[in-house]
Amino acid sequence: MTASQSRHPVPRRTRYGSAPEQFGDLVLPAGDGPAPVVVLVHGGFWKASYGLDLMEPLRDDLCSRGLAVFNLEYRRVGRSGGGYPGTLLDVAAGIDALAGASFSRDVDVERVAVVGHSAGGHLALWAASRHLLPLGAPGASPRVVPTFVVGQAAVTDLEDAALDGLGSGAVRRFLDGTPDDRPDAYRVAQPAIGAVPTLLVSGDRDDDVPVAYPRRCAGIDGVEVLVVDGEDHFDVIDPAGGSWAATVTRLTGALRPTPRGDAEHADRADQKHSSEY
Repeated sequence: MTASQSRHPVPRRTRYGSAPEQFGDLVLPAGDGPAPVVVLVHGGFWKASYGLDLMEPLRDDLCSRGLAVFNLEYRRVGRSGGGYPGTLLDVAAGIDALAGASFSRDVDVERVAVVGHSAGGHLALWAASRHLLPLGAPGASPRVVPTFVVGQAAVTDLEDAALDGLGSGAVRRFLDGTPDDRPDAYRVAQPAIGAVPTLLVSGDRDDDVPVAYPRRCAGIDGVEVLVVDGEDHFDVIDPAGGSWAATVTRLTGALRPTPRGDAEHADRADQKHSSEY
């Protein structure tokens, strides 16, 4: 593999279902043997008008750091099968596909992280807490349980988001009603924040998912909340941004030992750009 190829790996499209949106793009780092894997889940308020291309810059950056990356697509609101419960079932099936034979030589399913942005942050947090769902609930009994999860500008509380009208009513469209209309759907779809070690990262200028959402999770065991000064909703998925420098250090540290120099660099970046809660 050339240096150029390692910086821009060719994705291998892998299907986990028969619907057009049920696929993910896998990229592998240079080297042999199973690699730790990061599942990326894009946002867009669960709507069909957004796709996995939003996360491709992060995909390439993570792969250049020696990580396998599975950039996940799923059925969204506005497409057949999208919304509750289809969207949840797709994210569950896509992550569980990592335990299948087609991935066995490439990824280490004992070292899996999920990173999601915005509504994808909600889905990532939900995926990381699927093992706590009651039997029979959509997405219960996972084959793969992530060891770390990152919610970037994540929708952390569906009831609050529905009542606040977040995304011009996006939560109500996703769950086909209000919390009073659909209490069981809201109960199943609500992530258990802190089910695995968790990083919630947001910019203090986010007008789409206000920082009040992650800040309400401060103090939950196993949860770190990082608010980055001067960043907005989309800055957190910019691989050149200050929040990504801090995020990727925590992410790689959770999946493998982090060199001392990288940790010191991240600490300096945090002190300069961010405040923690």
